[in-house]
Amino acid sequence: MIRFFVLFTVLLVGLFTLEILQPAEKYVILPFTSFIADVSVWIIQAFDDNVRSVSNVILNKTTGFGVRIERGCNGVEAMIILFAAIFAFPAPLKNKLIGFTIGFFAIQGLNLVRIVSLFYLGQWNQVAFEWFHLYLWQALIILDALVVWLIWLRTLPQAKARRAQLAEAAGE
Repeated sequence: MIRFFVLFTVLLVGLFTLEILQPAEKYVILPFTSFIADVSVWIIQAFDDNVRSVSNVILNKTTGFGVRIERGCNGVEAMIILFAAIFAFPAPLKNKLIGFTIGFFAIQGLNLVRIVSLFYLGQWNQVAFEWFHLYLWQALIILDALVVWLIWLRTLPQAKARRAQLAEAAGE
């Protein structure tokens, strides 16, 4: 267990440090965030044609209201936490890759729901927007990473074998 915590901490510190470096910001984070804005606009346009994205900003063309997707709002931090948890845990590489891939889509899927809901919430009520943005959605995105990791733990071969052993012992 100590090995897990040490490796988890090293991965977290390393990845968060890498994330704030200028080359990562320029070549990875900003393009990824712009892509998230584009996907969000694509989803919103299914309901409302008066929306567009400019880089990391989603704008309502009619009202001028916009939301800017910044660092911390693109899901990258939750993915770093999930990555560190999965890759610090002793498990086969194949399981780690599958778990992280599924987790990536789970986090980004929820993050898209978050962005779209905040876009509409901000046009309706600024106080509610601030509360949901700063408190509720931040916690839910991190909780999503935790839930994915816990589900992933239950799918590992050793976890399945342990549950089978317990079921067999209970049946005797």
